[in-house]
Amino acid sequence: MTKRFGDHVAVDHLNLAIPRGHTYGFLGPNGAGKTTTMRMLTTLMPPTEGTAAIMGTPLTDREVVTRHLGYLPEEPPLYEELTGREQLSYVAFLHDIPDDTASDRIEEFLARLDLTADADRPISTYSKGMRQKVGLIQTLLHEPAVLFLDEPTSGLDPRAARTVLDVLHDLVDEETTVFLSTHILSVVDELADTIGVLHEGRLVAEGSPADLKRRAETGEERTLEQAFLEVTADHRAEEGKESVEAP
Repeated sequence: MTKRFGDHVAVDHLNLAIPRGHTYGFLGPNGAGKTTTMRMLTTLMPPTEGTAAIMGTPLTDREVVTRHLGYLPEEPPLYEELTGREQLSYVAFLHDIPDDTASDRIEEFLARLDLTADADRPISTYSKGMRQKVGLIQTLLHEPAVLFLDEPTSGLDPRAARTVLDVLHDLVDEETTVFLSTHILSVVDELADTIGVLHEGRLVAEGSPADLKRRAETGEERTLEQAFLEVTADHRAEEGKESVEAP
């Protein structure tokens, strides 16, 4: 897929294939095109060129595709005047989840993410971390087969972040596919089966965490942070060289 905004190419001929039940870590500097990619893959923004399919369904069939996916943006869409429980009940209603099933799932997630005591307070009184928890729960309520998560542990304290990671591990064990974008590389290192690095709209590296951390020429191990910095620096240098050599 390609996405242009005027003369600016935000995503440049991106080609991905992610197996069922895998976690794909999507890395890149700010402005690389990660959020644009996720918005295209969740049908919120049409590509300029190309297409994709979720669970075998083309993105153009939005009604069917959206049944398969859950999307947690960096700023979850929440109604400030509702309580946390009311917000979740409303989202369950939108997904046609039966009342009894919805209630059971909501209470289970509230307890697991330590929100039960605050569930009947207005969201306007919630901290960023509490909002993030509500956003994650509403993303999971309809049990989507594919999850798109943009900074899922943003604003969470270490204990809450650990709980979220444990929830994601459980979902992957149940064959949920996770498309994860975050700047917290330790999260990607722990969860991802495959990592893709986007730089200025182009996929410049892809492989397992171990592959990306291993120097190809020496076999020397490095951290994921070192690998990420080297990959993006290498491509920045190549682009600079091309611009100097261009006639």
